[in-house]
Amino acid sequence: MKFGFLFEKSIMLKRRPLGDHGLEVSEIGFGAWAFGGEWGEQSDKDSVGALHAALDAGVNLIDTAPGYGDGRSERVIAQVLASRTDHPLVATKTPPAPGPWPPSPYCRWQDRYSAAYLRENVQQRLQQLGTERIDLLQLHTWTRAWNEDPQPLLVLRRMKEEGKIRLVGVSAPEQDPNSVIPLMQTGLVDVVQVVFNLFQQEPAAELFAAAEESGTGVIVRVALDEGALTGKYKADHQFAETDFRRAYFAGDRMERTVKRVQAIADDVARFGLTERYHLADVALKFALSPSAVSSVVVGMRNVQQVSQNIATSSLPDLPEALLQVLQRHNWHRGVWYAGK
Repeated sequence: MKFGFLFEKSIMLKRRPLGDHGLEVSEIGFGAWAFGGEWGEQSDKDSVGALHAALDAGVNLIDTAPGYGDGRSERVIAQVLASRTDHPLVATKTPPAPGPWPPSPYCRWQDRYSAAYLRENVQQRLQQLGTERIDLLQLHTWTRAWNEDPQPLLVLRRMKEEGKIRLVGVSAPEQDPNSVIPLMQTGLVDVVQVVFNLFQQEPAAELFAAAEESGTGVIVRVALDEGALTGKYKADHQFAETDFRRAYFAGDRMERTVKRVQAIADDVARFGLTERYHLADVALKFALSPSAVSSVVVGMRNVQQVSQNIATSSLPDLPEALLQVLQRHNWHRGVWYAGK
């Protein structure tokens, strides 16, 4: 079923293997966090239109979570999919029970991801999404403190055997992405989701190689650093009170970020690529450059953003020489999600 959203015929949305699980996903995936309203006011009409447009264009991976608007994002996705005949892969998440975020080294999995809690939450995800099986269920965060006794993942794998989950995953904590490598190596997870962008390049150290060796799918998030790497913000930009980025870029963070984004733009200009690649294209192509990456999920709030983001897939890969230069923008800046 088509919904009338037209894109240039030259746009070819490429697909990549999702690890060794026999599935292929669009290299640009749909990030549905904004559907919940945490990125400022968002109408369901715009959300529905954006998702229909993305699916019509060939996107077949949607990433969401119950925390995105207290289930609002999941409900909008369920509404859209109920009206279509295609079957994209929908990835959602189970958050830990209330406690520190990210989990501290002293958190016990029994308090954050007990078997009873996991089963109840997965049942809620099934109901919210209007499905009998979750395509990809990801624990929304993790701590290496649980690696020696990863019982929560054993519970999810039993639910996979029961037919309630197709694939098991973990959304790696941004401050310690390599904490999930042992889980990959022992086959406890089918897919990992990690932050990887021009500023945060730590997964390139070990995680990507471990993913290829273990056949684990890799979903990249925050490829645009919450919009900063598009180059559209000025140093004095202020986000709305309802936009989580107001805290993410609090204090002098936006000013510092903009200076670094300009340095990236200068590198791209030196290679003579400014007219062909927008900064957002460069950021997405960089995130897609490791062969271990299956898909990069990008937030898309309207049809225009869908068109812009999927067009990146048709562009040639960045020159290897430029990729090498862009590695210099790796930035050890701590966990900005905790606020200023």
